[in-house]
Amino acid sequence: MGAYRADEDYDYLFKVVLIGDSGVGKSNLLSRFTRNEFSQESKSTIGVEFATRSIQVDDKIVKAQIWDTAGQERYRAITSAYYRGAVGALIVYDVTRHVTFENVERWLKELRDHTDANIVIMLVGNKADLRHLRAVPTVDATAFAERENTFFMETSALEALNVENAFTEVLSQIFRVVSRKALDIGDDPAALPRGQTINIGSRDDVSAVKKAGCCSG
Repeated sequence: MGAYRADEDYDYLFKVVLIGDSGVGKSNLLSRFTRNEFSQESKSTIGVEFATRSIQVDDKIVKAQIWDTAGQERYRAITSAYYRGAVGALIVYDVTRHVTFENVERWLKELRDHTDANIVIMLVGNKADLRHLRAVPTVDATAFAERENTFFMETSALEALNVENAFTEVLSQIFRVVSRKALDIGDDPAALPRGQTINIGSRDDVSAVKKAGCCSG
């Protein structure tokens, strides 16, 4: 078989959600990762949209279905459907707007209220290119991530800084947890039917993985 694989040819499909206040750059993170595009004219996302991209993790093809929604309060009614089935999340704040970092705690609570306890979470400080306008010290976000047992990276969708790393790390960690859980129960991960809801195990499973690579980048 050649190196080329069709977009539909994948071993795993993981739903990942982007959450955070409006205007923090969620849509540009999504477009940078899935299409390598950035728009200076970004407008608030209306409703929900998602994009996909496949990456290779070990010898498997992992397809990410990444959901993006507007952060305004008026869209909170879509919460349950938006989070349903998510196994990974990026909580995004703007490093130049401290209030968006303050609201991360609320977003994290909402996420944990609506998802499995083992969801892989990455805290993302976006717009790191605006160094002269920084309002959230990296050390504060690092401390928050360690306290809440999440991963953490600072990104710039504009400069394509760490965008690839943030998404790839989340997908790789989900893959490792799922693979290890499948091995624990004696299953071949590749044999899991597509579309099946995968239980990624107890909180200890994912915590152990997180401690091994917490807050890289």
